[in-house]
Amino acid sequence: MRRITVGILAHVDAGKTTLSEALLYRSGRLKKPGRVDHGDAFLDTDELERRRGITIFAKQAVLALPDAVLTLLDTPGHVDFAAEAERTLSVLDCAILVISGTEGVQSHTATLWQLLRRRKVPTFVFVNKMDLPGAEKEAALADLNARLDSGFVDFTLPEADLMEELAALDEAALEEYLSGGAVSGATTAGLIAARRAYPCYFGSALKLEGVDALLEGLARWAPVPLYPPDFGARVFKISRDEQGTRLTHLKVTGGCLKAKTPLEGRTAAGQPWQQKADALRLYSGAKYAPLTEAEAGTVCAVTGLEHTWPGEGLGAEPDAEAPALEPVLACEVLAPEGTDSADLLAKLRLLEQEDPLLQVEWSEAAGRAQVRLMGEVQQQVLASRMKSRFGLEVAFGPGSIVYKETIAAPVVGMGHFEPLRHYAEVHLLLEPGPRGSGLALASRVSEDELNGNWQRLILSHLAERRHPGVLTGSPITDMKITLVAGKAHLKHTEGGDFRQATFRALRQGLMQAQNILLEPWYAFRLEVPAENLGRAMADVQRMGGRFDAPETAGETARLTGEAPVSEMTGYAAQVAAYTKGNGRLSVTVKGYEPCHNADAVIAASGYDPERDIENPADSVFCSHGAGVVVPWREAAQRMHLENRVRLAGEEAAPAAPQQAQRARPATGLEEDAQLAAIFERTYGPVQRRELLFRSPKEEAPAAPAGPWRKTPEYLLVDGYNVIFDWPDLKKLAAQDLSAAREALIQVLCNYQGYHQCTLIVVFDAYRVSGGTGGVERQGGVWVVYTKEAETADAYIEKVTYELSRLEQDRRVRAVTSDGAEQLIILGHGTLRVSARMFRQEMAQTEREIERIIAEHNARRG
Repeated sequence: MRRITVGILAHVDAGKTTLSEALLYRSGRLKKPGRVDHGDAFLDTDELERRRGITIFAKQAVLALPDAVLTLLDTPGHVDFAAEAERTLSVLDCAILVISGTEGVQSHTATLWQLLRRRKVPTFVFVNKMDLPGAEKEAALADLNARLDSGFVDFTLPEADLMEELAALDEAALEEYLSGGAVSGATTAGLIAARRAYPCYFGSALKLEGVDALLEGLARWAPVPLYPPDFGARVFKISRDEQGTRLTHLKVTGGCLKAKTPLEGRTAAGQPWQQKADALRLYSGAKYAPLTEAEAGTVCAVTGLEHTWPGEGLGAEPDAEAPALEPVLACEVLAPEGTDSADLLAKLRLLEQEDPLLQVEWSEAAGRAQVRLMGEVQQQVLASRMKSRFGLEVAFGPGSIVYKETIAAPVVGMGHFEPLRHYAEVHLLLEPGPRGSGLALASRVSEDELNGNWQRLILSHLAERRHPGVLTGSPITDMKITLVAGKAHLKHTEGGDFRQATFRALRQGLMQAQNILLEPWYAFRLEVPAENLGRAMADVQRMGGRFDAPETAGETARLTGEAPVSEMTGYAAQVAAYTKGNGRLSVTVKGYEPCHNADAVIAASGYDPERDIENPADSVFCSHGAGVVVPWREAAQRMHLENRVRLAGEEAAPAAPQQAQRARPATGLEEDAQLAAIFERTYGPVQRRELLFRSPKEEAPAAPAGPWRKTPEYLLVDGYNVIFDWPDLKKLAAQDLSAAREALIQVLCNYQGYHQCTLIVVFDAYRVSGGTGGVERQGGVWVVYTKEAETADAYIEKVTYELSRLEQDRRVRAVTSDGAEQLIILGHGTLRVSARMFRQEMAQTEREIERIIAEHNARRG
């Protein structure tokens, strides 16, 4: 019997729970489908869920299909509980993404799609509420293919039409179709499993329309993995039953799990544990049936395991990858007077086991507990759970934003720890990484220089905790940390010595670095009456956000864009007020970007990195038999190992006289080749490169160097920043964005031809699903389309840094009106030009070109 695990996901109010009830009813699992508004939904088992009318916790139900047993996992749709949905993805064989036929792809829908794609989960789509006015099948399909990915296919089409649609998705399917006139079931299943095709079904869950077709599609096309014979299981959830028994919810991914089987693993802190699986429970809604054994593919709950955690792999199953979603708000927990702080902390820790992203923190100095949350609704739910579970009424202090810190340019940090009979020295290279990349760790030290065990210990110390930055003490992120040198003593080095040296090296590097404060941003979708559109646009601009061209449908206007979480928190209430209840705001966390008011945030934090005694940047050296603390500013001169890393702007070690050689100015060919190398490091080989560069045999003789020689100039242009700043291009973009791009490129070609500079125009592709980025040459202009999830700002940061590392003198300018970007590129020695200033410069250039043409025509006349 096939076992299929299917998750159901959606933006809030898309009808996800209603569809779950309809699937259970039509499969024969329920005699009557429940309803959210009636408070009798089969899968909303928690009293809090019934009262609020939303799904808060992931639930499972088991239903029968022809030749298959399907485990349905219903996940929360509200953005505040998206982490619960993300944890469930790690055990899915496929997913059902529910879309509202009237709303289409919404902000949280896009977030869920990114998570599904990251986990490579095959996905079915059910477009719900097709019975409502305004819901159209063709429009829904077009919206999905335009905003999420290509490959969404209407599986309710006649067989011949469906085969033709599938053939267009894949070369092998096309050959099969052309040779035999059909695409086989095996090929279709392969396209779905590989996420090349996304079956779409349409209907109304409330009226049970289209539900049978979806069930038939799942029975026929849902992929079933091949499970290995060795035992393995993946933990995806921790909960407690009504008696307080701890439940570990897992999916068996190999072999078989029997009751009373000894299991072992490691805690989230890395400590080993070994316990028995006392009992196995197969849940369906609020009820469960006991199991003596669970075969591969079974989703069940296990009692007796006290140290498991969501994402843990048991047996042969590896641990899941780190979650992509992170909380953006931090709140102090305020308990009633007289509450024992240790008891409060213990209760919060129990809830943290069930939701690891709660991230409970305790400050000994302040004597207070703090939790991290996704939003205000989660805060309200947490207060309700504390009261219902523990009888403790808690409140929350003012919420604060969870900031992060990164660096703008590479720096080397050095740490030395040598009190009496201890010794360790560590050198780390810190480099900025792409936005959202987190921390990447590496080593380039030979094992002949430092034993591999010591190297692994250093990297494990870097990974074992969140490291505070030096601006506000917020965690560091988006950085690559490379071990470049290290030294141990044969007798006196212990593991703790390298921990001290590693943390001090990291801290010393941060103290020298160009630090950047990052803040979380929301992607928002705001729908207001057309008469309120001006107010909405002004509000977003006041918040320091940005938005796309507004869309209007009848008397309703829709605004989509991004804005800082700190500015948009609480804005939903304002929208309701000024639209008299007719406006609607939906948000989802987009990621972190440079803080729009960094100076004010840093000043308000009052953080002094040199007074943070728990995170010292100073080193400890041995002098006259005792350990002596050497301030971080002076420590580099006392290190026992030479600094082997040369950063941009640093003088290299003097070379021998016979080897001294002055680098000659680069020719135009060499500059293009160096620029191509930068492109290739990001996108791979540039297509048709032979058309873009001259052959070395065609290289013109180098002009003699002299004081008159013009310094090579690079001009980087943030394409969409300019388009939406220049009125004529902005107006054109509202009608046809591609036409606006071509118009800008044509203007830039004229500019490049007159000034003879190397001109690079960068266009965001972060909204293009599956986009791999690319580079092409139009006229004399390099045109760059960034990779998916990469903004033009991030690309310009990388290129200005790369250009700053080249030895030849260069004048680098960047055209952008992004104030935060200015801080970064200035750190790379780049001049910033606003879009408005560049328009004036462009107008002057066009006048000069017209003058030259007029003079030329006059001479010819």
